[in-house]
Formats: sequence, C-alpha cells, structure tokens
Amino acid sequence: MKNILKPKEMSELLGVSVKTLQRWDKEDKLKAYRNPSGRRYYTKEQYESYMGIQKENKVGKTVIYARVSNGEQKDDLANQVEFLKQFANARGLIIDEVITDIGSGLNYNRKRWNKLIDESLEGNVKSIIIAHKDRFIRFGYDWFERLLKKQGTDIIVVNNEKLSPSEELTQDLISIIHVFSCRIYGLRKYKQKIRKDDQL
Repeated sequence: MKNILKPKEMSELLGVSVKTLQRWDKEDKLKAYRNPSGRRYYTKEQYESYMGIQKENKVGKTVIYARVSNGEQKDDLANQVEFLKQFANARGLIIDEVITDIGSGLNYNRKRWNKLIDESLEGNVKSIIIAHKDRFIRFGYDWFERLLKKQGTDIIVVNNEKLSPSEELTQDLISIIHVFSCRIYGLRKYKQKIRKDDQL
C-alpha cells in the first residue's frame, strides 16, 4: 500500500463512500490532509490507525542534504557537507547517504531533492540533516516538514536561527530578485527574437 491515498482510494479501503469521508472530515472523525492546492488526501498511517493495525517500527536511513545555488559555490558545498558530518558525528548519528545539490531553493524540480522526497514518502528515510531550512526549500518548508513527519521522517535543522518577520521578508525578497535576475540574464540570447516580436 502506498503512503499517500486519494479520497477514492481511502474510501475503497474503508468500504465507505467519498461523501462519507467528506462528512467525517467535517466532523473531525477522520480528518483529511490538504496539499498546497487544497486537495484532500489521506495517509497509510491514518488507515492503519483507523483500522487498529499495529505498525512495526521501521528503521530508515539517515541522510545529509546540502545545497548551494550555483556552481561557483562548490567550496561552500564541500564545507557545508563537512560541517553536517561533524554535527552528526558529535551526536553519534551514522550517516547512510550524502546528497548534494546545485540549484535554486525556489526550484521544485531538483532531481536529487525529489528523489529524497519520494524515498521519504515511501518510508525509507528516518532523518534528513540540513544546515538551514532554506537549504532544503526556500518557500513552503513548514508544509514539507509536516508532510514528511507524518511519514516518519524527521528533518534536523542544525542552524535553526530565528528571524524577525522583517528579516524573513527581506531574505525572501532577495531570493525572488536573484531568481528573476538570473532568468532575465538567460533571455539575453533571445534578444534579437524579442526585438522582432511585436507582441513583446
């Protein structure tokens, strides 16, 4: 059984209608989760809990995830990995895998990051160690943390600095400006085509 269940799949497993699930959701009898677009979903753990199935304790792997924004920061990436290894070693954590990424934290299409998410949703990852929240994802970190926690994956943030709302907003704006400036720079090769296009 997969970990994420659509309402129809959950209704078939429980032998009730989707409308009954919707009613139970409103009555807080069996609360559905919602993805960022507002669609309902359920988890394997909810099904097992509702059916009274005792779950075996799974032992997943511990993964270091490190990311930098561009190829010029490879030294920073190596330092980040070394720092996280030292952190894990100091706490007696055995690292099973080190995943490094080069790309924007606003990019949700990072292959290695997506593979890590998939493995976590499959119940194969116990812990993910990261340097900062924004190394994992720039926006929506809390949502991902909550989702993975439901699948039994803990995200360990080594430098969990607390920022004021204005500092957080400033960092977010800088990230957005950086991404769009890179995209504008990438459009330079299309300069002639853009000039000839009357619609632009």
